[in-house]
Amino acid sequence: MAEIAVIMSVYRGDTLSDLRESLESLYAQTRPADIFVRLDGPVDPEVATWLQGEKVAGRIRHLESSAVNQGLAVSLNALLDEVLDRGYSYIARMDADDIALPNRFALQYAYMESHPDLDVLGGSIEEFSEDGSYRKIVRYPREHDAMFRFFSRRVPLAHVTAFFRRSFFERAGRYPTDAPTNEDTLMWMEGFRSGCRFANLPDVLVRVRISPEFFARRGGGRKALSDFRDRLRVIRTLGYNFEAYLYAAALFLVNISPGWLKKILYKRLR
Repeated sequence: MAEIAVIMSVYRGDTLSDLRESLESLYAQTRPADIFVRLDGPVDPEVATWLQGEKVAGRIRHLESSAVNQGLAVSLNALLDEVLDRGYSYIARMDADDIALPNRFALQYAYMESHPDLDVLGGSIEEFSEDGSYRKIVRYPREHDAMFRFFSRRVPLAHVTAFFRRSFFERAGRYPTDAPTNEDTLMWMEGFRSGCRFANLPDVLVRVRISPEFFARRGGGRKALSDFRDRLRVIRTLGYNFEAYLYAAALFLVNISPGWLKKILYKRLR
């Protein structure tokens, strides 16, 4: 058994071509990891059949499914229960449409082994569009204290790059299920509140696919209000100052702006 388990949730919006590319990037890791996949509700039959074949071939360690879509947090928590019960030392996150660089796990494993005080480690990401019209490297603060300050405005760690020591979940618990679009934000909140130690590598670890609808989806009244409420929860829980409230209000206005304007602001502010 490898020391690293990768947890991935697949839902009906994931295509076979993207999923295949994502999993092949995990198979190609220079440091191997066991892959645990959960189907969150009904998926394309072609996807389900292909995944079953990967499980039979031994490339996927564990495959389970839910009859109905329960949301990312519930799906990840079910996988966490499985891998923690099996005794894995490290748990990595991966989305079904992103691409991990070949040395991702090797870099993260080595850094965690040399920094036993850390509970979670992230890294930089490269956002890209299929048509080549958009590409951006997104970097995050590297040290714990800088990440905490950064969190007063935005998330300090790209969820898709997260590499957890099992101690993180022993301290912070599982993914919150009361924030359907911000489970990672509230997970980082619980991590900081419970004394977990954070860090980021400067290296790009994952290429993140940006769809044409990405910027439009990042707004809308309902999601913008949900994001705003969760941001206020973070500010109150972690005791950030008044400036954090002003930034949250400004971000709310950005999120309800038209898609074309949001795209411009997102590129400049990220």
